Amino acid sequence: MARFTLPRDLYHGKGSLENLKNLKGKKAVIVVGGGAMKRNGFLQKAEDYLKEAGMEVSLIEGVEPDPSVTTVMNGAAKMLEFQPDWIVAMGGGSPIDAAKAMWIKYEYPDCTFEDMCKVFGIPELRKKAHFCAIPSTSGTATEVTAFSIITDYDKGIKYPIADFEITPDVAIVDSDLAETMPQKLTAHTGMDAITHAIEAYVSTANCDYTDPLAIHAIEMIMDDLVPSYNGDMEARARMHNAQCLAGMAFSNALLGIVHSMAHKTGAIFQDCGAHIIHGAANAMYLPKVIAFNAKDPTAKKRYGVIADYMHLGGNNDDEKVELLIKYLRKMNDDLKIPHCIKNYGADSYPCEQGFVPENVFLERLPEIAKNAILDACTGSNPRQPSQEEMEKLLKCCYYDTEVDF
Repeated sequence: MARFTLPRDLYHGKGSLENLKNLKGKKAVIVVGGGAMKRNGFLQKAEDYLKEAGMEVSLIEGVEPDPSVTTVMNGAAKMLEFQPDWIVAMGGGSPIDAAKAMWIKYEYPDCTFEDMCKVFGIPELRKKAHFCAIPSTSGTATEVTAFSIITDYDKGIKYPIADFEITPDVAIVDSDLAETMPQKLTAHTGMDAITHAIEAYVSTANCDYTDPLAIHAIEMIMDDLVPSYNGDMEARARMHNAQCLAGMAFSNALLGIVHSMAHKTGAIFQDCGAHIIHGAANAMYLPKVIAFNAKDPTAKKRYGVIADYMHLGGNNDDEKVELLIKYLRKMNDDLKIPHCIKNYGADSYPCEQGFVPENVFLERLPEIAKNAILDACTGSNPRQPSQEEMEKLLKCCYYDTEVDF
């Protein structure tokens, strides 16, 4: 038996933010990030709509780009004081992910962060509040997923919280918000979205319900990501829908080791001066993981199906896999994303020598590989890597060398 879970209501299209005024409740807390929603007027609109619905509104502002355990605990404390019956999270993936974790702590004050990280082990929510998610970026799709990513800065590790309980009740996918994305963010979130769709399609948990969503998302992203990056707002509106479809697929089909590796390398080099941004990490690692996974016959065949839907050509699955990898690397070039960690600059752009020194990478490699294998996303990858294979794969992602094992 399998399960397929999505938000009960999903409002989409330009102007759909207005549906906030139809929520029923007495108190709502809005969780937002660094200020873009306020600067562009969307936070005020959300407040006004909720007040029109008859609710008292409180704000939790300033969620950082990679939300920390501390941010989660502080936000939950504010919720416990205010006692909302609606939690409305708006902005990029970070404030929505943070709000999901705050929601758990608000409903179960004795719950620790370690308790939250037990995969599909969260107790029943909605005893105190319902959850509405409103994305402003076109990538994470956390507005429709059963996942949240929280960073433990003491360990330099991003932890996925995974449970259908944290799937939002309402998602509002309004492309007006996505028009505010800077170009670099458009690139990174878009590559996160295509990684979601590809990993969902080859996941060992894929099914008839998730496959069409993944494939159609890939087709849309292929057509619309680069034009969206180059400023085409109609393409950006379509990308906002495409990333949501990819999220519907992976929330139910799960992911793979592209995400495991991205989670465990994102913050681990912060003492070198920067993070490896999640979407950029996915973009760099995806071609390498495809080459690794394609050694599995079932995965190779499914990558071939993806290539067919993308009309890439190829006379057999081996050729189709090569063409898919070549296409994704070209997409990285078009979006100014490096091909490997060695060439990943502190500003995320390609450079001759990136911010992660070779000796630091090699010193931390065994621990990174071990943590990646233990990541919640690894279990549904079509090929299970050993410690040695994971280390070799990460080296390929550092040096941009061929995966031949």
